[in-house]
Amino acid sequence: MIKYERTNVYDFSFHLVWVTKYRKPVFTSPEKCSALKNILSEIASRHAIEIFSLEVMPDHVYMIVSFAPKYAPSSIVKAFKGGSAKQ
Repeated sequence: MIKYERTNVYDFSFHLVWVTKYRKPVFTSPEKCSALKNILSEIASRHAIEIFSLEVMPDHVYMIVSFAPKYAPSSIVKAFKGGSAKQ
C-alpha cells in the first residue's frame, strides 16, 4: 500500500522471522500465543508500525510489517525482540 507523507512516498514491507533458541517449542498453548500477539501489537502501535500479518508458531514467529523510512529495519527488529523479551 502506497503511503504518502509530507516529503516522501513509500511502499515497502518487511518479512521478519525469528526462532526460539534451539528451535525449542515454547509457544505451545493458545494463551502464550495470544499474549505474544498482544505484546507485539502494542509495540507496533507505540512505534507507528503497521502489521499486515502476524503468526506465532510453536518454535518461531513471523510478521509482515511496514513502517516509515526514517526508521532502520534493525531498530524495528530490536524494538520487537527487545520489547517482547522484557515482558
